[in-house]
Amino acid sequence: MRKLTPLDQLTAALDQGLRTVFASHSASRPTPQPAARPEGELTAADRALSAALMRVNHVGEVCAQALYHAQALSTSNPALQTQLEAAAREETDHLAWTEERLAELGGRVSFLNPLWYAGAFGVGLLAGRAGDAVNLGFLVETERQVEQHLARHLDRLPAQDAASRAIVAQMRDDEARHADAAENAGATPLPAPARWLMRGAAKLMTLTAHRI
Repeated sequence: MRKLTPLDQLTAALDQGLRTVFASHSASRPTPQPAARPEGELTAADRALSAALMRVNHVGEVCAQALYHAQALSTSNPALQTQLEAAAREETDHLAWTEERLAELGGRVSFLNPLWYAGAFGVGLLAGRAGDAVNLGFLVETERQVEQHLARHLDRLPAQDAASRAIVAQMRDDEARHADAAENAGATPLPAPARWLMRGAAKLMTLTAHRI
C-alpha cells in the first residue's frame, strides 16, 4: 500500500471534516430503544429541553470525530492509530443517533459545528504530537468527562422522553468502555491544569451549543 503523503493526509482530513459537519450519517448499530416507553406525550417545553440537550450531545460527537481523527493522524503508532480509528467509527453511531433524535424532536444541529470541529481537530493534533502515553491520557480524560456529562443529561432529560434517554445511556456506556480501553493501553494521567482547562472548554461549548 502506498504511504500517504502530507498532501494526501490533508485532503483526507478535510474530506472527513466536511462529511462530519455537513453530511447525514448512518449508524452501524440499531438506535437504542427504551425497554418500556412511559405513558404520556412530551409537552412543548419538554421537547424544547430534550432538543437542546441532544444538540449539545451532537456537538460532542462532532468534536469526538475531530479529536479521534486528529489523534490518529498525528501518531506514528499503528496499534494506537487502529484503536483511535475504531473508536471514531463507534462514535459515528452516536453522531447518527443524536442527529436522528434531533430531527424527531423538531430540533436542529448547532450552527457553530464547523468551529467546534476545527477547534477539536487542533487540540487532537497537539495531543497526538505529545506522545502515545499523553495521547491516550487525553483520550481517557475526554471520555471520563463526557461520561459524567451524559450522566448529568440523564438527570435533566424529561422522564417521559424514553427515546432520548435510551440513546444517552448507551452513549455513556460506550464512552466508559473507550476510557477503560485507553487506560489499559498505557495512558498517563494528565496534570490537573490540563484537566481543568478541558473542563472549562467543555463548559463553554455546552452553554453555547444549548442555544446556538
